Amino acid sequence: MRNLLFKAAFCGEAFHGWQMQANAVTVQGELTNAWERLTGEHPNIIGCSRTDAGVHAREYYFSVKTDATVPVDRFPAALTSAKLPPAIALYECREVPQGFNARFDCEKKEYEYRIAVSDVQSPFDVGRAFWCRRQLDAERMNAAAGTFVGTHDFSAFCAADTDVQSKVRTIYSAEVTRTGPYVCFTVCGDGFLYNMVRIMAGTLLYVSDGKIAVEDVPSIIESKDRTAAGLTMPPDGLYLNRVVMKQSAFTEDEKE
Repeated sequence: MRNLLFKAAFCGEAFHGWQMQANAVTVQGELTNAWERLTGEHPNIIGCSRTDAGVHAREYYFSVKTDATVPVDRFPAALTSAKLPPAIALYECREVPQGFNARFDCEKKEYEYRIAVSDVQSPFDVGRAFWCRRQLDAERMNAAAGTFVGTHDFSAFCAADTDVQSKVRTIYSAEVTRTGPYVCFTVCGDGFLYNMVRIMAGTLLYVSDGKIAVEDVPSIIESKDRTAAGLTMPPDGLYLNRVVMKQSAFTEDEKE
């Protein structure tokens, strides 16, 4: 039996998130259906992240163990041909050690929250960016984003019903940039809580609006109080931008 790691991307507006659900179209569900059609196996597909409904992924990894003999260089095309929806793209496949797990062997994730600032909403941004009519202060937002960096208890930046053992996460970088009509919040960390990036983005929007001061963000983090932070932004503008897997996924020749 081989353990395979796939690199993928998907447009989230077509799905009710990553995780398989009985009565909804999901990324994991569509991959499972295509896999069954191609190989006859019922696979256990393990994703690197549980994205919510409407959230996109520019880079995504999933691992699966299989007895199928399809060569790794042909597997992405073969699986795509097994009626995989066009909103899911498979870029590459490689064999990894038996103990490798796409969820637990993911070291870093980088997310981007994309805001389109314009008087009229572009039809090309519908479902792909949060539309904002008012001007945003990207410099103030960037100053506030920098205070997220470090190891903190992010209880104030996750859904109130989040049930995890620890809400401590490490943020390696966080910044807000402006490119044309888009204001983008990019954040990289070792892991993220449920709705964490969307609440961070909502807090930065409050900073731009003057509802929260830049210097108040560290105290909001320390408060561990969800009600002290900003709103939970819609999923439309959220992208899983980049994923860093443990080097055990690569051969010696491929390691950086």
